[in-house]
Amino acid sequence: MKLNLKIWRQANATAKGSMQTYPIDGVEGDMSFLEMLDVLNEKLINDGDEPVVFDHDCREGICGSCSLQINGEPHGPDRLVTTCQLHMRKFSDGDTLTIEPFRAKAFPVIKDLMIDRSAFDRIQQAGGYISVNTSGNTIDANAIPVEKENADDAFYAATCIGCGACVAACKNASAMLFTSAKVSQYALLPQGQVEATTRVLNMVEQMDNEGFGNCTNTGACEVECPKGISLENIARMNREYLSASLKG
Repeated sequence: MKLNLKIWRQANATAKGSMQTYPIDGVEGDMSFLEMLDVLNEKLINDGDEPVVFDHDCREGICGSCSLQINGEPHGPDRLVTTCQLHMRKFSDGDTLTIEPFRAKAFPVIKDLMIDRSAFDRIQQAGGYISVNTSGNTIDANAIPVEKENADDAFYAATCIGCGACVAACKNASAMLFTSAKVSQYALLPQGQVEATTRVLNMVEQMDNEGFGNCTNTGACEVECPKGISLENIARMNREYLSASLKG
């Protein structure tokens, strides 16, 4: 399969970037998208050119680092998969693929397709933790009753991998789906109640300080999320935030 790749190249955060075109041949349908980029980089290195920088780690759809905008869609045209789990059979011979980094003020470009998502880390650090000692205290699992629905919803929220697709999909570059998932995974469990009030206030404040926009209510974030994080988490976070604000 032959493809025409239009890739964003940018030397550093302050440099002016541009789209560069690279033809590539010999792409197989069973390749992952990142394997295709590996093939391109091998060719560039052999030709004496600088390889394209992109972020990746586990390549198993777990770490969330392989965040690329492909033909205008976070993680590409497939659903419920990360870029590393996207296979080239989703494309056709002769296709032109436009590959960019996730675009958001809070996600500055480091180089080429690699972005700095440490804003997510700071939101998490603002309140995404509990003070209850659960290390080695496995008796808690049997001694503290938790409704199955709450346990299931907390688990689903905790599957968020922090890739940033929700931000890239939102026209306001909102991080509310990410933040609400991190709030929900604790708000639904008894161990998370100690910091419940300060958690949501601090995390939302940090989200705003990082420069993320507000929710657009279009639902694009849920559609593009590789883990299918539900919009219900945003509604829950809003309720938690209102309740915490009234208590304050």
